[in-house]
Amino acid sequence: MIEWNIQSRAHACQACRKPFANKELFHTLLFDHKHTYERLDICENCWTTQYSQATDRKGFISCWQSVYTVPPAAPPDPIQKETAESLLRKLIEQNDPGHAAARFILAVMLERKRLLKVKAQLLENQQRIFVYEHVGTGDLFQIPDPNLKLDKLEEVQREVGRLLEHGAHPTEPTASRTDAQKEITSATAETENKADGSQSAEEPNPVTPSSAI
Repeated sequence: MIEWNIQSRAHACQACRKPFANKELFHTLLFDHKHTYERLDICENCWTTQYSQATDRKGFISCWQSVYTVPPAAPPDPIQKETAESLLRKLIEQNDPGHAAARFILAVMLERKRLLKVKAQLLENQQRIFVYEHVGTGDLFQIPDPNLKLDKLEEVQREVGRLLEHGAHPTEPTASRTDAQKEITSATAETENKADGSQSAEEPNPVTPSSAI
C-alpha cells in the first residue's frame, strides 16, 4: 500500500548538497519505491552529469524542471483561519479514507486558484492519482481520484463547506460561508470534467508505475 504524504521541495541539491540560489533552475524526479513515492530535487549540473538518463532507472515515474524561489518569511497571524490549503494539508496528514472526496475537491479548488498545478498522473491499482505541485512552496501532494458519482457531488459539497467553516476538528467558525460555497461549487463542477476523463492541455497523461519498473 502506497504511503500518501506531502513532499516538500528541497532547498539544496539532493545529489551534491549545494544550496539552490534564488531563481535557479532545477529538476525534480519522482520514483516509485512500492510502499512510497520518492522525490529528488537536483541541480542543473548534477542533472547533466548524473541524472539525465534517469528515465531508465528502476521505479522512475516522471520528471520536470522548475525555478527555485526563496520562500518568504511567514507573516504573524494572530487569528488562525482555516483555508482550502490548510484544510487540505490537515486532511492529508490525517489520511482518513472518509475524507478522500473532500481532499479531491479541495485540490481542485486550489488548482482553479492556480495555487496547485498537476505535474503527473499515475495509475495505482486501477485508480488514477494526481500529483500536484504547490506553485509557491514546491510541495508535492498526491491526491487519489475518488471517482465521484454525480449523485454524490452535493453531499461532498456540504462536507467540504462544513470542514471549511468548522475545521477538520470543529472549533470556531472562520471562513466566509458564502465565498467558500462559491469556490466549492466551481470546484465541484470541475470534478465532473475530471470524472469523465477530460483533462486540460497542461495535465500529463497517466503513468502506470509498474510499467516504469
